[in-house]
Amino acid sequence: MLRREVSQVIQKDYEWHGSLVTVGAVEVTPDLKEAKVHVGVIGGKEAAVLARLNKEHGSIQSRVMQRVVLRNTPVMRFVADHSAERGVEIVNLLDEVAKLPTAPPEEEGEE
Repeated sequence: MLRREVSQVIQKDYEWHGSLVTVGAVEVTPDLKEAKVHVGVIGGKEAAVLARLNKEHGSIQSRVMQRVVLRNTPVMRFVADHSAERGVEIVNLLDEVAKLPTAPPEEEGEE
């Protein structure tokens, strides 16, 4: 639920100028006091995006907490998530493998 709401706030309330910013996961401590938000950045400067998100974490937290009612409001810390990039690389590698020549099928009965 937090991942969805953080993602919506980041997409609707912030301009990323040619970058795609995604929220892959949110890890919350058992006491709900801290949350680590895993953010993927495609097509932009990851360090600048993470710096901006961490600088404005209080504003993001307040917007999220207007939509989600929790016992405590977790302090959000944004960290890099490279899973989207790895996914694109894997798809590209699979496309390359599919283009490689294959051995002809063996006919049954030959030994």
